[in-house]
Amino acid sequence: MAVQILEVKKESCPAARLIGKKYEGVPNWDEWWNNNWFEKLEVNPCLPFNGDAYIGAVHIVNGMPERWIGMLFPPDTEAPDGFESIDIEPLDYAVCYLSDKENSGEFFSMDTHNMCLEKLKELHMERKEDDWCFERCNCPRFTTPDENGHVILDYGISVM
Repeated sequence: MAVQILEVKKESCPAARLIGKKYEGVPNWDEWWNNNWFEKLEVNPCLPFNGDAYIGAVHIVNGMPERWIGMLFPPDTEAPDGFESIDIEPLDYAVCYLSDKENSGEFFSMDTHNMCLEKLKELHMERKEDDWCFERCNCPRFTTPDENGHVILDYGISVM
């Protein structure tokens, strides 16, 4: 596995509203780029916890994964026409800062998720089952490769 965990930080996110689109199957990032949907969301002030990062998120609802693509905003932010929203209670996250080659599919694999869970166990952090996990695509960490062609993806897992 080429993905490496550079560091893990515990971060606290206040109450938030995730505004974006909900997916029952695999989220479609290409439609976001093709339709410039992030630009439509970026007109709102973002949640400082997230900055202007794009979010891929998942949590379990009735035993099934519910996936989202969008951005985090303060709880009172209205969703623009064509977008959905979901409110997220204040949560603590263990954020794994992952490094790999730009466009690596391994960032988004179950092996990487499981590697992060193992690291949390080593650090005596307990996952909050069925609650939120997110991929935070933060500029410039995720958009500008270093001299070795690596980028950094923030991978957050809600913890107790």
